Amino acid sequence: MPHDGSPPPAPATLPDLLALTGAVLPDLAALRRAAVAALKDRVAPGGRLSSAALEAEQYAAHGLSWLATYTESLEALHDWAARLAAAGTFGEIEALILQIGFGEYLNQLSGGIPMSQGEVARLQDLGLVPGFGAAAETLMARGTSAAARMRLAQLLRDTRGRATFGASGLDDELEMIRDQFRRFADERVIPYAQDWHLKDELIPMEIIAALAEMGVFGLTIPEAYGGLGLSKASMVVVSEELSRGYIGVGSLGTRSEIAAELILCGGTEAQKAHWLPRIASGDILPTAVFTEPDTGSDLGSLRTRAVPDGGDWRVTGNKTWITHAARAHVMTLLARTDPASTDWRGLSMFLAEKTPGSDADPFPTPGMTGGEIEVLGYRGMKEYELAFDNFRVSGENLLGGVPGQGFKQLMQTFESARIQTAARAVGVAQSALETALQYAEDRKQFGQPLVAFPRVAGKLAMMAVEIMIARQLTYRAAWAKDHDRRCDLEAGMAKLLGARVAWAAADNAVQIHGGNGFALEYRISRILCDARILNIFEGAAEIQAQVIARRLLD
Repeated sequence: MPHDGSPPPAPATLPDLLALTGAVLPDLAALRRAAVAALKDRVAPGGRLSSAALEAEQYAAHGLSWLATYTESLEALHDWAARLAAAGTFGEIEALILQIGFGEYLNQLSGGIPMSQGEVARLQDLGLVPGFGAAAETLMARGTSAAARMRLAQLLRDTRGRATFGASGLDDELEMIRDQFRRFADERVIPYAQDWHLKDELIPMEIIAALAEMGVFGLTIPEAYGGLGLSKASMVVVSEELSRGYIGVGSLGTRSEIAAELILCGGTEAQKAHWLPRIASGDILPTAVFTEPDTGSDLGSLRTRAVPDGGDWRVTGNKTWITHAARAHVMTLLARTDPASTDWRGLSMFLAEKTPGSDADPFPTPGMTGGEIEVLGYRGMKEYELAFDNFRVSGENLLGGVPGQGFKQLMQTFESARIQTAARAVGVAQSALETALQYAEDRKQFGQPLVAFPRVAGKLAMMAVEIMIARQLTYRAAWAKDHDRRCDLEAGMAKLLGARVAWAAADNAVQIHGGNGFALEYRISRILCDARILNIFEGAAEIQAQVIARRLLD
């Protein structure tokens, strides 16, 4: 801050703003390096990372993960702004998002990042002293002012017909895809999603058929195997827009994406030729069968076993939190094939066929039974517990044809799965923002709409800012994946931030609704329940932060 006590001037013109945010990037890079070095001194004695020390320093480690996620996010936001400026599409709404985003996140980096309610990561946890250069101080002082948020909220009111609040920075083809799926969500999903949720109904088969016709289940499967051969970025856009309608619909493609990725990365040529065209067409619906009742995120300690039976396998054990299990035709099933093993090295992946069930008989296939887990949200596909008792799997359905490769095969899918989950989170957050904005516009108090009140306007503005940050971080990860670059770090960061942004947006949207937000008849109550799962599945926030920290310290 200036020594004379006077506040620095607010960013004024586009060149000034981009110059300021660009000048901050070296500060962010230096901070990230310093944070990594500081933690390494504590958890890597002699230069070798100690798992025990990392566990003992978990709070600092997760603080490092959030710090790095913020620095990566601000780099992505600046790059987005620079691309739009070069294309001549950077307007006032985009400038405010950039200004507020940098101002707010820099202040949080300096003062404390909210990892969750009641948990704040501070630089002091890593033994660092807060401090930035002049450009950062200017943005921190004025970038996230009440006036800027009020102006952004007014612009949100004026541009509600846009697909996103602020230009997304995508190319024309991806924007066409967005428009197509936005219309589908508006017409075929949003009017009915609340009813599906309240009645706890499966998403109608006609919706699944329509998505299959639109190519959702084969979006990224190569054309040679019957898919559309599109990019991971296209998958992100589709997942985002469908999840904006209803997270259950946005998640239908996830199972196909995971199964296809497993087969593409680890399957034999015969398995690819047999399974991928059927998945791409939607003729078969896959489900992922990994988690067990007492193992949670510790997949290496799975107990479900598969034993040879002639040329086939017999599976015995229990699985839980299996999504869309009753309707599925094939399960990507992780089981232990080496009875002497006690870790991930004894696991194998199977493409286990089953018969889709009905309401009266959800699991008709011999050797397996199941029961529904009743849940708060994310209801459209339902969750199940499964039990296998000598369940038969054909020998030709051992993924890759070689046992012991299951965990490695699964790890290869994590980048895509987390990018897709981050996209779902952005879609849910966007739904919360649009729902809250409409309510704040329609609801009158003391003679004016709720959106006219600064605290309400500020909530809406910050939702728009954080959604754009999470969106750009997700696109950044997808771009890296599309260019065959390792992106487990970026994918994990996008999922970590996106899940928090979705929950914050939904929670603030309920607050804007007041008492009505607590009423089941208002869809924001559903959006809140749906948003909550995002911090848990595909790697709980704590697990995700631990994985990011370990990757940073490698």
